[in-house]
Formats: sequence, structure tokens, C-alpha cells
Amino acid sequence: MRSLYPDIEPFHSQLLPRELMPDGRQHSVYVEQCGNPDGIPVVFLHGGPGSGCRPQHRCYFNPELYHIILFDQRGCGRSLPTGELEHNTIEHLLGDMEAIRHLLQIDSWLLFGGSWGATLALAYAQRYSAHVSAMILRGTFLGRPQDIDWVYAAGGASKIFAEAWHDLIAPLPIEEQQQPLRYYYQQLTAKDAQQQQIAANRLQNWEATIVMLRDNHYQTDPASSPSPLAHARIQLHYALNACFLANQPLLDGIKDINYLPATIIHGRYDMVCPVQQSWEVHQRWPKANLVVLPLAGHAASEPAIIDALIRATDQMATILP
Repeated sequence: MRSLYPDIEPFHSQLLPRELMPDGRQHSVYVEQCGNPDGIPVVFLHGGPGSGCRPQHRCYFNPELYHIILFDQRGCGRSLPTGELEHNTIEHLLGDMEAIRHLLQIDSWLLFGGSWGATLALAYAQRYSAHVSAMILRGTFLGRPQDIDWVYAAGGASKIFAEAWHDLIAPLPIEEQQQPLRYYYQQLTAKDAQQQQIAANRLQNWEATIVMLRDNHYQTDPASSPSPLAHARIQLHYALNACFLANQPLLDGIKDINYLPATIIHGRYDMVCPVQQSWEVHQRWPKANLVVLPLAGHAASEPAIIDALIRATDQMATILP
């Protein structure tokens, strides 16, 4: 089994100013660069939406061969303002990616994205295919209503994790329990800070329960820090707006990018993004290498998924200039 490359620090980081909002505040996107500045450009697209980048995310790539670019999407991580929903759509994120590419004077780059990061990678490639050298996708999420409902409505993952789903919806009015997203969004944006945090923690517990293949029941850690409100707000903001993809279904655009080299990695027991989503992409992109891992879930930190991702980045380094 392959493991992550050793920890690495950025050789450059900055906040990239973006457009002003109506109230005069300004989005600033955190961007960092690691590895070899003359290496193969790769951009890491984190999940969520809303989660942000972590030091581990730098380590899926050979630092001698890759110019590794990471950025925290709007409102996420170290980008400012934290948790901001204004001017925060997939169109804005695509614009941020292009701004980063121009800033770093990169002609084309490898897109590396998992879950929501895979969504963003597909949307970017379909818009800017001339600037994409290849793609590595993990746990593909297509952002359709049925994909969102699998996680956040009765009838999907709720049937497999019935106890955790009960804990999520038990405090809600009966009429909200089949589709609890709007109720939770109202709680997350309420004026009462304690009310916001309780809602964020309940959502965090549900997501943590289903995200990883494990041989024991998920137990919350009482010593852990509270769930980030910004992450939860952004995630529900996108979910309630159908990921801003209603007018550009990602499967329809696969025909425009299916000449690109690609590897798609998916855990068989992914309970966040069922493997059918990667299968549907592969049916329209037969040249893409689909790797279904027999004993893996959704989380990129699972050993089998780390192994597959490292093998994919190493292999891409042999074919990209």
C-alpha cells in the first residue's frame, strides 16, 4: 500500500483579492504553492462545499515532480470573509480558479478533486478544457437533486444509518423530517449563536457517521472542537440551490472533455456519493480509468483511497509534460 508523501510546507502563500460585494466588503481567496515551482502544475480542489484545505492535502503528490497549488474556496478555511454566502456560487468559484491560473501564469493544469472537488473539476473542465491537462477524480458527486437527497433526505443513506438519521431529525417538527435541509439552514442562520452551533454539530455528527467505512459505530468525541459553522452554512447554501448546476448538468458536458486523460477513484461502500455517479461518468467517458475499491468508503484519508490516489498521481506524472 502506498502512503502519503512526507509533510511539506508552502513555498509561497497569499490572499488573492476578488470582487467587491454590494456592502463594500471584498472576497479574498487563500492560495498556496508547494513542491517544485517548475514541476507539473496540479490544483487541489477540496470538498464540502465549505471544508477548506488541510496540510494532508499537499501530500498526494511527489513534491519533486509537481507544482502543487491549493486554495480555500470562497468563505472556506483561510479565505475571507469566513462563511460568506454573498457572491458564492459555482460561477464565482470557476472565476476564482481562472484568476489563480492567470496569476501563476499556468497554461494548463491537472485537476485533482474529490466529492464536491470532483464536481468543481468537471464544471471547470467543461468550461475551460483548453487549460486542463488531465483529471483525477475521487468519489464523484454530480450535484443533481437526487445526489443531494441521497445524503440529506429520507430514503437514501438514512435507510442504512437509521439510528444516526433518527438523531438528526428527531428534534424537528414532523413536517420537516423527510426533507430537513431548510429547517437546518434556518437554524444555522438564526441570531442565537447557541442555536447555530447545535444545528452545526448535529449535521457534523450525521456526516461523520456516513463518510468513512469503519468496522465500528461512529462515536462523537466529547473533547473535539465544535463543528465549524462556516462549513455547514456554505454546504447547505449550495445544497438548497442545487449546487447552482440546474442549467448545466455535468453529465451532458462529458462529451466535450472525454478526450482528456483521467482516472476516477471510488469506494464501493461510499455512502455519501454512491459509486453509481462515477459509473455514469465512466459510461460517457470510456477512456477514463475507473478504479472501484472493494473495501473503501468516501473519505480521502482511508488507506485504500490514499493508495489509489498516490498511484494515480505517480502514473499521471509519467505521461504529462
